[in-house]
Amino acid sequence: MPATLHRLETAPDLVDQAYQALLAAISSGALAPGERITQEDLAARLAVSRQPVLQALRLLKKEGLVEDAPGRGLRVALLDSAALVHTYQVRGALDALAARLAAERRAALPPALLRDGRRASTGSDVAALLEADVAFHRALYAASGNPFIARSAETHWAHIRRAMGAVLQSSRARRPVWDEHDAIATAVARGDPDAAAAAAATHASSASNHLAERLAPTPPPPAHSQGDSA
Repeated sequence: MPATLHRLETAPDLVDQAYQALLAAISSGALAPGERITQEDLAARLAVSRQPVLQALRLLKKEGLVEDAPGRGLRVALLDSAALVHTYQVRGALDALAARLAAERRAALPPALLRDGRRASTGSDVAALLEADVAFHRALYAASGNPFIARSAETHWAHIRRAMGAVLQSSRARRPVWDEHDAIATAVARGDPDAAAAAAATHASSASNHLAERLAPTPPPPAHSQGDSA
């Protein structure tokens, strides 16, 4: 069944629109790992010419989110568990620093972020879940008062989004994510830098462990010996 991609409105920078639409589809799993993609098909589904799609695909390929398919053409890059764990190591360090600085400032994260996130976690729209998750972390970076944290995160943001999306594919991971966000926000508002940093680091570690577990290869069933019954 084809992934759902919405038509784009005509605007000066269609390349960025195409890039954002394709990144969102890859991050949410609407364009699945290993799925073959073509400029023509994507352009038709986004209702734009091939040129902005071509440029967007070049950007995604440069970032490692799209790769050459066996034979010819392109495909969505396969999930690399080691690379995603490395992504979470970077994100964990940034989040812990952001939470610590935000707590030192006794910043208050908007309650709507947690409310909207918990509401999204009860549904099945992975794209909505992902956007709520991204909004929380961007708010945490802003609350830190250090603009270089957000800038550093932006360098890896495409991969961070994909890692988030991979975790949120599992329904059992969704509620704990927002419990952990709540713990971070509570420690920040309380002005407890150590607790805030620890909560943020634990959150990243938990997501990384869940992702590694999800991507671990399934062991083959045990072989039957000749004496086993069929």
